Amino acid sequence: MNANEWTGFSYIAINLARFIRPGEITFSGVNSTLPMLACLLAKKAYDDDFIYINVAGGVDPKPSHIPLSSSDPVLAEQSASIFANEDFYDLCTRGRMDLTFLGAAQIDGEGCANNSAIGDWHKPKVRLPGGGGGAVMLPTAKRACTWRTEHSTRTLVEKLDFRTSWGGFHGVVTPIAVFVKRDGRLALQSWHPAASLEEVRLRTGFSFDSRQAEPTALPTARERAALAALDADGQFESDARIALR
Repeated sequence: MNANEWTGFSYIAINLARFIRPGEITFSGVNSTLPMLACLLAKKAYDDDFIYINVAGGVDPKPSHIPLSSSDPVLAEQSASIFANEDFYDLCTRGRMDLTFLGAAQIDGEGCANNSAIGDWHKPKVRLPGGGGGAVMLPTAKRACTWRTEHSTRTLVEKLDFRTSWGGFHGVVTPIAVFVKRDGRLALQSWHPAASLEEVRLRTGFSFDSRQAEPTALPTARERAALAALDADGQFESDARIALR
C-alpha cells in the first residue's frame, strides 16, 4: 500500500487501534463503530492481548458477525461475562478503566469535548445529545481517545461552544492526523502521509505543537488483513466515505 491508497476510514480505525496497550481494559461506547472496529482489529492484528469491553455488555466477545451498530447484542456473543452500564462507570470511578473511546462533536486544544450544543446554549443552532456516560468516563478513565470523521476548524476549535465534560482526551484521530496530549494540550503526533503538516494546520482551529510530529507509519500487512476481514463486503468503508472530510 502506498500513502494515496490509505483511506480516511482505515486511517482512523488503524490509528485508534494503535492506542491500545497490552493488558489494558479498553471500552468502546454508543455510536462508536470505528472504535468498535479498532478494538476488534487489535485483537486480530497484534500479538499482545488486552481486555475489550463494549457498550453492548460484551467482555472479550467473539461475535458471529460484525454488526453495523456498536450497540448490537451480537457484540456480547461468547463473552467472558456480561456487563451492565453501571459496571462500566464503576470500573472508571475505581480507577480500573485504562482506555475509553468516547465521541465528541467539538474538541479544543486542551482535548476537552462539547457534546451539548452548537451556538449559544440558550438559543443553540443545534442541540446535541449531551454528555451521557462520557461525563463520568472522560474524567475518571486513565486515558480517553476520540475521533472525528471531519477535520476542520468547525470541529477542532479554539473555543468550545459548550464544555460538556471535564478531563480532556489523551488522543484524537481524524482522517488526516493523530494528536496526543502533551503538557496539558493536544500536540500533533503524526499526519497522514498523503497530507502535509501545512494542511493539518490550516484545517485545525487551535494551535498545536508539531515539533515531534512525522508522517504516520503506513499500516502493516496484519493491520490491513485484520480490517479487511472485519469489513469483508466493504460496507463500513462505503458508509464512512459519506462522512469523511
